[in-house]
Amino acid sequence: MYTVGLQSAADAFLFSSLKVQVTLASLVLFILLFFGLGSQKDGAVDGAPVFLPGSHLLAITPFFRRRFEFLNDGFRKTGQSLFQFNMLQETVIVVSGESARKSFFANKHFDLTEGFKVLSGAVSIIPVLKGVTSNLQTKRVAQIHKRLSSVQRNEHLSGLIAPILEDCRRVMETWGPSGTFDPFEKIYELLFQITVRSLSCEELADDPVRVARLKKLYDTLDSGTTPATVLLPWLPGPSMLKKLWATKKIYDIIVRAIDERERSGISKPDTLQMLLDEKDERMVIVGFILGLLVAGARATGTTASWLITYLGDHESKDEVIAEVEQLLANYVSPNVSHSLSQQLSSIPLQAWESETPVLDSLIRETLRIAQPHTAMRRNLGPDVTIDGKTIPSGAYVVYPFSDVHLNPDLYPDPWRFDPSRQEATVPFGYVGWGGGKTHCLGQRLARLELKLVASMMLLGFRYSLVDKKGEQLNTPPQPNWNDILLCRPEQGSSYLKHEKSVLSL
Repeated sequence: MYTVGLQSAADAFLFSSLKVQVTLASLVLFILLFFGLGSQKDGAVDGAPVFLPGSHLLAITPFFRRRFEFLNDGFRKTGQSLFQFNMLQETVIVVSGESARKSFFANKHFDLTEGFKVLSGAVSIIPVLKGVTSNLQTKRVAQIHKRLSSVQRNEHLSGLIAPILEDCRRVMETWGPSGTFDPFEKIYELLFQITVRSLSCEELADDPVRVARLKKLYDTLDSGTTPATVLLPWLPGPSMLKKLWATKKIYDIIVRAIDERERSGISKPDTLQMLLDEKDERMVIVGFILGLLVAGARATGTTASWLITYLGDHESKDEVIAEVEQLLANYVSPNVSHSLSQQLSSIPLQAWESETPVLDSLIRETLRIAQPHTAMRRNLGPDVTIDGKTIPSGAYVVYPFSDVHLNPDLYPDPWRFDPSRQEATVPFGYVGWGGGKTHCLGQRLARLELKLVASMMLLGFRYSLVDKKGEQLNTPPQPNWNDILLCRPEQGSSYLKHEKSVLSL
C-alpha cells in the first residue's frame, strides 16, 4: 500500500550521516525560498480579499508554528474581516465575523477533507490518483465514518464503560498515593490509553508496551509536521521521511494486531471485532484505527487535560462530586463495597448522558476556551461572495474558532473559565463540536470518556493546582492557542498536586 521504496528511503535517511541530512534540509529550504519569495499574486483584483502584507513563504511560516498570533496579526495588519495569502500556487483566504461564519459552516461546497488534507499536511496512506483511486478513497472514508457511528451505538458504548474505568484505575494507580505531575502529560497519556481501548482492540489496549510505542510514534507524526511537509509533501525531506517512517511503523503495529485476532479465531467484544464481523476490507479497518486513534487522542486528550486542570481549585469541583455521588446513590446498592471504578461502571449509559448537567456545562466551557481549532475547507464549487469579497473556486478557506469563542462581545472576559455561561445566541455562536454540515462524529464517545475520567479523578483524589515550586496557584494557567495540538500552557507553569482519597480506585 506504500510507495515502492518508502521504507527503504526513510530508513536510509534516518541512518544517514549528518552531512547528508543537512544537505537534504538545505535543499528543502532552498526550494521553499526559490518558489516562495515573490509568489504573491496581484491583490488589486476587484472584489478580492486584501492580501496580507509581505505574504511570501518566509512571512507565512508562523501559520504552521504560531497560528493564533499569525491570524490575529493578519486581521490587525489588514484592518479587514477577510484577508488572503498564498502558499506557493494555492490561495488561502481567512474569514471572520458572523456572516462569514454562517457562509463557512453552511456552504455545501466547502469541503473539509480537501481543506484539512492540504493545509494540515496530513499523510495519506493511499496515493490519490484522479480517476483511479480518488473515488475509492472517498468510499473508504465514508465507510470509516459509518463505522464510527456504529461504535457509538448504545450497546457498544455501554460495553465500553467498564473497560474504560478499569484503564483509569490501572493508570491512576501508577501515580502513587500522593505526588505532583503535569496534567498535559499524565492525563493525555491516560486518554491515549482510553482511545486505544475504545477504537482498536484488546490486543493493543492490554499491552502497555505497544500503547507506549504507538503514542511515541504518533508524537513523531506531530513533531514532523513542518512548512516543508505541508507545502512540498512530495519532497523527501528530513521531516517528511520521519513522518512516513512513523506512519509505516504504526501501520505495522495495527496490521500485526489484526493478524493476531484472525489467527486466534477468538471473538472479542471490541471495535476491531465489530469491523471484522462487518466484513470490511483490510484498508478500511487499518484506516479506521490508524486515523481515529490520533484524532480521538488529540482532541479528547486536550479537553481532558484542561478540564482536570480547570477543576483544580474551581468552585464547580464540589458540584461535580455531588452530581456523581448522586448517580452512585441512585444506581449502586449502598451495601456494595466494590472499588470506585466498579461502582461507577454500574451507572448506566443513559444516566451518564442525561443526568449530568454540571459535567455537560464544564465540558462545553472547556471546549470553548481551550480547543484551539482552526477549521479548514476548500471551495470545490463556484465562486462565493462573503462580505462583498469573492472566494474563488478552488481556494482554501480558513475560519479560526477564536473568532467566536474568544470574542468578548459574545463571551465577556473570554479567557475566564465560567461553566455557568450560556451559549451565544447568534448563528453558530458556539462551535465546540463543529457546526453546519460538519460536526465531530465521535462526540458521543468523547463526552462519555471525559465524564468517566473526571469522575475517577475527582472522587479518587484530592488535588489542587501548584507551580513548579509546589506552591498553590491562585488562578489557572491560560491556554496557549498557538499550540494547535494540546493548547498547552507555558512549560512548567502549572502542575497537579494530588493525594489519593479514602476510596479504593
